[in-house]
Amino acid sequence: MHKHTLSVTVENRPGVLTRVATLFRRRGYNIDSLTVGRTENPDVSRMTIVVEGDDKVIEQVNKQLHKLVEVIKIVDITQDKAVERELALIKVKADPAVRAEIVQIVDIFRGRIVDIGRSSLIIEVTGDEGKIDAIEESLRPFGIMELVRTGKIAMVRGNKQFKGDFTNGKNVL
Repeated sequence: MHKHTLSVTVENRPGVLTRVATLFRRRGYNIDSLTVGRTENPDVSRMTIVVEGDDKVIEQVNKQLHKLVEVIKIVDITQDKAVERELALIKVKADPAVRAEIVQIVDIFRGRIVDIGRSSLIIEVTGDEGKIDAIEESLRPFGIMELVRTGKIAMVRGNKQFKGDFTNGKNVL
């Protein structure tokens, strides 16, 4: 069992996300991470879905996703050279005595302080899953009050690009 990253292009219509999530729920597959947003074509959205499973599970996921009318293309980019990022906002306890130390940690991870409160800081950091995990662990001793992570987004490196052409209802890579 290992994590697979699926890049799924879908028609940008209401209800598509619900249909995809319901498909996973019905089959008993757990979504480790799911992000979705519009692409350069406003009629198309891209979902980045991270799911854990063996090759047989991933094959079943692909088959089930292909059955959805709104799904245009599914690409398992797990083995591809890709740029992968995640965003996290971390609210950490930060009284004046420890702020300088927290600022140093944030600088090391190339994060940004986006809000300063009387006794807290909100930190924004982007990077791969490992980087986000590492800054989270570095800040934990100060007291993490709140944490939110976006989940993975990914794009394959190189000249491959998604070309949108809705004249036939489907798109090709």
